[in-house]
Amino acid sequence: MKSLCIALLSVLMVLTTVALPKSDSTVPQSDAQKSFEKLKALVGSWQSDDPKRAFHVTFRVTSNGSAIMSEMDAPPDDMITMFHLDGDRLMVTHYCAAGNQPRMIGKMSPDGKTLEFDYLDATNLNNVQDGHMHRLVITMIDENHHSEDLIFHTKDGKKEIPVHFNMHRGQ
Repeated sequence: MKSLCIALLSVLMVLTTVALPKSDSTVPQSDAQKSFEKLKALVGSWQSDDPKRAFHVTFRVTSNGSAIMSEMDAPPDDMITMFHLDGDRLMVTHYCAAGNQPRMIGKMSPDGKTLEFDYLDATNLNNVQDGHMHRLVITMIDENHHSEDLIFHTKDGKKEIPVHFNMHRGQ
């Protein structure tokens, strides 16, 4: 009886090893996964090139690699932006100084240098006409330079204010 149990366990172990799918590292990444990996190149410290409004941004990978946090240190407008995957979508949630949290869906440009995020929805926003970030574009120029362009919708919903930042890697 004991040898029968050992034999059955051995057979089960062999069958489990053969029957279970193996992780295949050759499975191609989705466009969202490729974009998320590209964003990881921004990890580190960045400074704005604007002498009138100098500020600092830090990108870091967090949550066991499932999110990238961008922390903007620009008093009194300190803000956090979180990038993460949602299935086959690259998402961003911007925790705005305006007190709302717009969510946007991103896509990479064909040349792989620009990530464009367009408004999906928001929390803590009474209606779409309240002031909020509506679009974010990150352009990776080289390993030490990138730019960020955003569109901010004014409170009355009548104006779109473009904002542009040139960033260089900090010390």
